[in-house]
Amino acid sequence: MARILVVDDEELARFTIREILESAGHQVDEAGDGRQALDALAQVPFDLVVTDIIMPEKDGVSATIEIRQGYPDIKIIAVSGGGRTRNLDFLEMAKQYGADRILAKPFAEEELLEAVEGCLAEGA
Repeated sequence: MARILVVDDEELARFTIREILESAGHQVDEAGDGRQALDALAQVPFDLVVTDIIMPEKDGVSATIEIRQGYPDIKIIAVSGGGRTRNLDFLEMAKQYGADRILAKPFAEEELLEAVEGCLAEGA
């Protein structure tokens, strides 16, 4: 299917998303923040990035901007629970800066798979 990079500073979130995507037949790699994501993208071609927004080192909005500039064909799904304030404006900001889809945490497995399949269909 597709090669997908999952970016989140929470190991459990990465694990959960990986399990969902691998069960759907995708190949999944992981990164703990935006800086690690950019390093991974420089090494391996990916079809899609699923990135959290609020992370240390390099947040998801900054990473989205850099991914969009350096890898314009890669599809991006931004996910966030809005942090402690639950302010979901972060997702709208990610959309403005290049995310193809946005998902608010917590999201259902079906919502994630629908977003992934939609992005991949657009790129085909």
